[in-house]
Amino acid sequence: MSTSTAPAAGPPRFPFSAVVGHDDLRLALLLNAVHPGVGGVLVRGEKGTAKSTAVRALAALLPSHEVVDACRFACDPAAPDPSCPDGPHPAGAAGGRRPARLVELPVGATEDRLVGSLDLEKALSEGRRAYQPGLLADAHRGVLYVDEVNLLHDHLVDLLLDAAAMGRAHVERDGVSVSHAARFLLVGTMNPEEGELRPQLLDRFGLTVEVRASRDVDTRVEVTRRRMAFEDDPAGFVARFAPDETATAARLRAAQAHVSSVAVSDRELRRIAFVCARFDVDGMRADLVITRAAAAHAAWEGRDAVTADDVRVAARLALPHRRRRDPFDEPGLDPAELDRALADAEDHLGPEDDPDPDDDPDPGGPGPDDPAEPQDGPDGPDAGEEPDDADGTGDTPPAGGDPRGDGERAEAPGSDGADGGEDATDPAAPGDDRAPETAEAPTGGDGGDGRAVVVGDAARLHRATVRKFTVPGLGAGAPGRRSRARTDAGRIVRPSGAGTTRAADLHLPATVLAAAPHQAGRGRRGPGLLVHRDDLRRAEREGREGNLVLFVVDASGSMAARKRMTAVSGAVLGLLRDAYQRRDKVGLVTFRAREAELALPPTSSVPTAQQRLSRLRTGGRTPLAGGLLKARAVLDAERRRDPRRRPLVVLLTDGRATVAARDGGDPVADSRRAAGLLAADGVHTVVVDCEAGHVRLGLAAPLAAAAGGELVTLDELTADSVGDLVRETRSARAA
Repeated sequence: MSTSTAPAAGPPRFPFSAVVGHDDLRLALLLNAVHPGVGGVLVRGEKGTAKSTAVRALAALLPSHEVVDACRFACDPAAPDPSCPDGPHPAGAAGGRRPARLVELPVGATEDRLVGSLDLEKALSEGRRAYQPGLLADAHRGVLYVDEVNLLHDHLVDLLLDAAAMGRAHVERDGVSVSHAARFLLVGTMNPEEGELRPQLLDRFGLTVEVRASRDVDTRVEVTRRRMAFEDDPAGFVARFAPDETATAARLRAAQAHVSSVAVSDRELRRIAFVCARFDVDGMRADLVITRAAAAHAAWEGRDAVTADDVRVAARLALPHRRRRDPFDEPGLDPAELDRALADAEDHLGPEDDPDPDDDPDPGGPGPDDPAEPQDGPDGPDAGEEPDDADGTGDTPPAGGDPRGDGERAEAPGSDGADGGEDATDPAAPGDDRAPETAEAPTGGDGGDGRAVVVGDAARLHRATVRKFTVPGLGAGAPGRRSRARTDAGRIVRPSGAGTTRAADLHLPATVLAAAPHQAGRGRRGPGLLVHRDDLRRAEREGREGNLVLFVVDASGSMAARKRMTAVSGAVLGLLRDAYQRRDKVGLVTFRAREAELALPPTSSVPTAQQRLSRLRTGGRTPLAGGLLKARAVLDAERRRDPRRRPLVVLLTDGRATVAARDGGDPVADSRRAAGLLAADGVHTVVVDCEAGHVRLGLAAPLAAAAGGELVTLDELTADSVGDLVRETRSARAA
């Protein structure tokens, strides 16, 4: 944690006015500074795009404020917090001026560091209950900056978003009951490549901004020029932009003073409500955020009332992340779609000089109790924009159904069976007039490019509830929700002999039991317990951890039957959704032809894995042993990088192997030896048997046995299949 208490302290900061481009980012920060009720800013963008630079530069523009002397909660002498833990402060208490603070919340922060906790040292040494403030108290009346907020544990994100929304922090822990003011400008930055926030948490941020490096050559040159000038002469560079900084700070102070008097007419409230309803956002938070942001924008522009332009600016910043309902949905808002919604809102409201519909009984326009006329929905994103479909592929499931109803047509003889056949093309069944899944013709052979598989029914399949797979044993506690692990925020299971200095870690009954036999020897004469440091016992907690889920997918010719690969891809999408919800890292290894490929290095960005899966290519022979050995190498490298995160391998295959790991080897035996190596490394493996059809070889079962793991069939993977079985049984009995 770093806390800035004076702009002049430390090295000079890059000026806010010197940031090139990023107009939306700067505007969103300023709107939140004008009206903290907007609810904060989430800045999404690729690395190296000045996200942190802009946030840190903003703090220097915020006006300083009066604080009560010796108050750790920055109370205002003119209006002190009546429930301040350091109070009560008398009216007109002595104080001084202090610049707005910039408080940074590190990714590794604990809950007690964020909200505060019992001062354990004073409790043990002085016998009194004292509260030690956390970062939320430090950030009061300043800026709380969370870099890489997507890597922060979910329960910490919930805590700081609650405090930001309510303007107060409530602490009920370690025998401490405290409530203190915590009004701050919350700014979170994240790189989507490193993982996404859950949609529920995204909605809690008021505004969001997408930041990308400019592709314009002149802009990039100017960025480089300014950065080098700042590094060569920081003081001179800051002085060069001092007039712009002064003007921006003065404008900000004027807007802060004026925002409370900005009028928001009923017409603009109805415009906001219409737009939010058109985009089908959940709840009412979007309406409130847009209203506050529009008022802040009007104050920033020096207007006394909110206009349609203010609403458009606010909606453009407040709606993109609220349209994301699913982990695989891309956040974003098409400007043309917003323009259409605003135009429809204008038609709905009627001419501006018309009487208010609440007061006008004329049936010429819809009244408050009259249903609005149906509006044509947006035509969808413009050409060039990615469709906002559920699986990210942009493909519509093909019409028609499978005549057999088992999700697969019979494979042609020799389609890479036990003899190691070539690429199976799975010719269409008679009467199947659906378009082929790809325009590319299969190349065949073991060295060809194969064909691209488009996940047709994946949108339906991946929404099914999949079985929860866990890693046996007790892990070290990488943040997540899958397997059992020792954590800092789980249930207490036992005391430990290790000492602790944190109240949250103290196992009080065990500590008392350890100290009790020594009271006479320590000279105890009255009430109270004499506790030494050696008596302290640490509470061991057990919760859930996130794992590294490595998908190893057989993409060879034996898996290339259209229906089967669609089912496999849909199953992986369902498992990816489960991994997203449980905060896992994921990786993807595919094998086909003569080699295995790391299609996706381990990442926290599950949507990225989905995108890679949608471009999966199939065809060729089956190097199963090579795929398992590749997975082992990936896990070995990841183990050195992140030793706390235990791996879970999910292998999707029919068990066939036609390429040996070495010349002259037996492909099937080599694959089982490779599976045994994973078991020897302590890796838990789940083998999903994808074999289907009338003739089955049953090769996946011995493979799972060699890996010492679980075996499930593709049909058993989802809970929906169990429900289908129950319904079918009931129907049969009824018949």
